[in-house]
Amino acid sequence: MSIYLFASLTPKAEHVADLEAELRHMVAETRKEAGNRRYDLLRRADGTPGFHLYETYVDEAAVQAHRESAHYVAFRGKIGDWLAEPVDVKALVGVDIAA
Repeated sequence: MSIYLFASLTPKAEHVADLEAELRHMVAETRKEAGNRRYDLLRRADGTPGFHLYETYVDEAAVQAHRESAHYVAFRGKIGDWLAEPVDVKALVGVDIAA
């Protein structure tokens, strides 16, 4: 069963560009993971500060492998002081998903 995650990250004003650059790197690396089906970086259309990740993994083991990957560990180690609030991650299960 696929696992869906929706993560929201709110940077401090002085770290918006830093966070975006690191997130773009995360997108490139995560999309290479065997268990990743989708990893999209989003921003609110109204310009409100922050980034959102829409993630899909084949199963819980793939989510765990992502969290243990070198690029994820490095990312989490870098961004702590850049954030205005803690990362908000919601784990979701599909109800009616388009093919």
